[in-house]
Formats: sequence, C-alpha cells, structure tokens
Amino acid sequence: MVTPSLWGTYSTPTSAPPTIPSTARPSRTPLPTASATITLTPSITPTAISSFITPTRGAAGVDEPNPTPRNTSAAPILYYTQSGDTLAGVARRFDVEVSEITATVPLPESIDLIDPGTLLVIPERVMDNVTPNEQILPDSEVVYTASALDFDIDAYLNSTDGYLNSYREYLGSTGWVTGPNAIRRLADENSINPRLLLAVLEYESRWVRGQPVDALHAEYPMGYEDFRYKSMFTQMVWAINQLSIGYYGWRNGTITELNFPDGTRLRLDPRLNAGTVAVQYLFSRLHSQSQWAQIINLETGFPALYEDMFGDPWARGNMVNPIFPPGLSQPAFGLPFDPRVEWSYTGGPHGAWEHDGALAAIDFAPATDHGGCAVTDAWVTASAPGLVVRSGQGVVVVDLDGDGYEQTGWTLLYLHIATTDRIRQGEWVDANDHIGHPSCEGGISTGTHLHFARKYNGEWVPADGPIPFVLDGWKVIAGQKPYEGLLVRGEKTIIADPVGQAWSIIFREPNVTPTPVGP
Repeated sequence: MVTPSLWGTYSTPTSAPPTIPSTARPSRTPLPTASATITLTPSITPTAISSFITPTRGAAGVDEPNPTPRNTSAAPILYYTQSGDTLAGVARRFDVEVSEITATVPLPESIDLIDPGTLLVIPERVMDNVTPNEQILPDSEVVYTASALDFDIDAYLNSTDGYLNSYREYLGSTGWVTGPNAIRRLADENSINPRLLLAVLEYESRWVRGQPVDALHAEYPMGYEDFRYKSMFTQMVWAINQLSIGYYGWRNGTITELNFPDGTRLRLDPRLNAGTVAVQYLFSRLHSQSQWAQIINLETGFPALYEDMFGDPWARGNMVNPIFPPGLSQPAFGLPFDPRVEWSYTGGPHGAWEHDGALAAIDFAPATDHGGCAVTDAWVTASAPGLVVRSGQGVVVVDLDGDGYEQTGWTLLYLHIATTDRIRQGEWVDANDHIGHPSCEGGISTGTHLHFARKYNGEWVPADGPIPFVLDGWKVIAGQKPYEGLLVRGEKTIIADPVGQAWSIIFREPNVTPTPVGP
C-alpha cells in the first residue's frame, strides 16, 4: 500500500530572508564540441574506474554481451564540469571509461567531487539520438535552495486565486490540510523548490492559476492515473519521486536514458545539468516523445510557463550557485547517541525522505527488551553544534551555520523523535546535547529508531558518495540494496541489520573527538 508523507507542518525561518535581486538572464549557449583532435600537455589520466562503472555499457546503462563498436574517429568533446560532478558519474553519462577522460590539471579519484568549471576532454560516444543540449532549469530551482527563501507561497497563491488556493485535503495522520500548506509541507519534507512544485502542477492541470482542465485532472492533477495516488498530495508525492530519481540519478550516473510511455527511448545529452534532467525525466513518465519535445521547448513549453509564473530562474540561480563549492568537506560529526549505551545500526543508506532519490539516510535503534514501537529512555544526541530550525511531528532539523535557514550550509535531519522531551525550535545545541528520544513518531515506522540524514545548501548528500557520511571515524558504506551496508573504522566493521542482531551493535566510545572529512 502506498501512503503519503505523514509529517506535520513547520514554522517559518527565524529571521527575514534575503532579497534576491533580478538580473539579466545569462547566456545558455550549448557547451562547445571540439572541431579537431586536441592534444593536451601534460595529459592527466585519473585512477582506473572502480566497479561503479562497467567497461561496456549500453544506452540504458545495462551490460551488453555484444556492445556496439565505439566510434574512435570523432573529435572529442570539451566539457566544463558542473556542481556535483564526479569522474565516475561523468564517465557513465558519456559512456566512456574514466581512464579516457583527460584534463590539464590533476583530477581527483573517480568518486570524488570535481571542482565546477574544470575542463575535461572526453571521447565522443553518445551524441546520436540524444535529447537537446538545452538547459531548462538550474539545479537551484529544483532542490530547495536559498533561491526560494524570498518566495511566499501564501502570497503567491492569494494573488492567483486558483483552485489550489481554496483546496483542502484530509490526511490520515494530521487531519485537514490546505493547498498552500500542502505545498509547503512537500517542499520542506523533500527539500524540493516550492516554485517547481507549483509550476508542474499548473502545467499539467491548471490548478494554480485557474481550474482543473477536466474531470480526470480534478482527481489526478498530475495526470498520473493510479488509484493509489488519487489526491493532490499523493500526486505531488509521485511527481517529487520522479524529479528526485532524475536529479540524483543524473548526479551519480545511473540515469542516462529516457523511456517514454509510447515505447520510444532517448539518450540524455551528457552535458545537461541535474535540474534539467529532473524536469525532462518527470515529463517523460507522463507523455509521448512527441508531446515531451513540445513540453521542453524553451520558447513555448514548460520553461516559458515557469518564467511567466516566477520570472527568470537563471538570474536567481546565479545568486546561489554552485550548490557544492570547490573543496567542500563534511564537518566533524559524532555518533548521535550517548557513550556506553548499546545501539544498533539498523539501516544502511536509503531514501532521505521518500523511497526514491538520494540514498542519504541511515538508521540507528537503541537496545530494547522487545521490538516494535517501544518507549525508551535512550537519548538521541546532537552530532554537531547548531540551531534547531524545525521541531515537531517527529522531526528535528539542526542548522549548523546558525543562520536560521536549512537551505544554506550543512543541516542535519533527525527523524522519529518523540514528542516528550523533544528539543524546541529556536534552541541552540552543542555537540552531544540531547535532541530527544527515538520513537516511531513522524511517519511510518515498524520500530523505535532514529532516521538520520544530511543536506548541504538544500541538497541531500548521499551517505556513501563523494562526501561520505563519517561519524566518530565510522564511515558509511552502501550495500547492494537500500538499507544494506556497513560502518567501517579501520579494521572494524559493523553490518546493518533491521532487527539489530549482534553484528549490528555499536557503542559510542567516550572522549572520542570527531574530525572533519576533507577531500
């Protein structure tokens, strides 16, 4: 059974957001393709690619027993890296080996972030039958970044006075919710830009600035006709999942192709940005390829509607990009519980909020006499100092830079925190201070535990990715499937286990000083 997100409403930031000025739209000229063979001196060959990349890949990212011969005569592509790029992800998108990518500067390991703007020279392999090399939205307009801090959902919907503004929906855990509050919840919970949620809802159904286009879109406003998603809230949950699959799948190179309902396929142009792929992927799930081509048209399709609703997204993007600045590292984080208390590592990397998207979350559970949603005296503690910017309905979010916004800098999400003794919004916590007790509150949970995840500048950070999750020296390693995986520190290994068997038990040692995790 598919269930909607069940978390509650959240308070506004503690101080007034900055105003983002309007500027002229920057040029979006497609990235250049070299017209002749280029020789670079010196030629830097990065470390051979790990098992993350398979030597022979088909267009869909699936091993082929008889791969199509590669074109080795075409001129190479000049590609300037974007925020969030890794060599492994770029190689998979361009269908090349990491060892084939060269540059005039030393390159990092294949799984590490590359500084934005680094020039790479890449053999041309997948430039036929691809999507247009036209960017639709900057990444900062897809994830909930500082570009949306000045956006007032209520004021905007009051000005349009469309169907959504007066819409109400009943959710099982929290009762009646208004249309504006539903959008706010979805944006906060999933860290998806509220402007984008309103724009895709308007494009598919006209709910925002008018009335539903027909009876189908009154019940299924995104046009995804499935009885499990028969409401505005669940339709938007489905849409967010598609956006997240496209966005984070592009980041790590697992999404390289669009498959349309009419059975046709297109390879994604490898030079696109994650925000563009997120939008392209969503609409490819709903429309035929010919319809999709009209939707992504910059002058007459969804991009034009988006600008008409909210102004120039690229001007806003210029104010907050890149999401991941050069040299980014994780601050020092400690294990989120008291020393000398038995806990278990019950969940390796899995979805940060919904099931799909970034595998940014891990789970810990305290020892109890019996399973299920047992009441416990165990405490969840602050992994790092910061300001509590959200507290309610099982959620505590701590802003580590202390500016009052979870859309800027590092933030930590603590989920399933019991109401009793839960820290209040607006309080400052130091490392090791008590956050609250683990519970089953805040959504669907089969047992008392803590769901723990990181964001940076509003984007979920995968637990086993370019910036690994490290807690008191324990490094998170993903398994073959979500929720599987390890914690590794030196020669010690702890195996994630959902029922907390012996190999998952972990004690936090006293007097351990966490250290930052740098590139």
